[in-house]
Amino acid sequence: MSRRAQITMTEAEVSAFLDEQRTVTCATLGPDGWPHLAPLWYVVRDGTVWAWTYAASQKVRNLERDPRATLQVEAGDTYDQLRGVALRCRVVLHRDPAAVAGLGGDIFGRYHGVLTAETMAMVRKQAAKRVALEFTQDGPPATWDHRKLAAGVY
Repeated sequence: MSRRAQITMTEAEVSAFLDEQRTVTCATLGPDGWPHLAPLWYVVRDGTVWAWTYAASQKVRNLERDPRATLQVEAGDTYDQLRGVALRCRVVLHRDPAAVAGLGGDIFGRYHGVLTAETMAMVRKQAAKRVALEFTQDGPPATWDHRKLAAGVY
């Protein structure tokens, strides 16, 4: 079996990994053709990564021109502990304030726990100037989990 095959994550492992991590790096193509990287908080809804951001942000301008993005989530402090997921995606921008607020509530719930009425009021206010990003996978993910290799291979 190839080393690549040995470190590939299963679908269940990818799902668990995305659930436990907190930040995704989103790469879009800038107006000059160079990659534009931005960290985002995210949630997974029915197997699809979602995030929100300011409507006037560079990443939104980039996605309006070209809806392709690559997402990467990674973890590990040493080479033998590296693991991650890279997703090639087409991005749908959602601008409906109620839908954006719903996503904002999901994100705040994930990162801050219980949602209070005060927090939801803030989220609804924020939704007016934000968009929801739906990252639809375009092909299988690239995954790696170096912990699956025997000790000492490095």
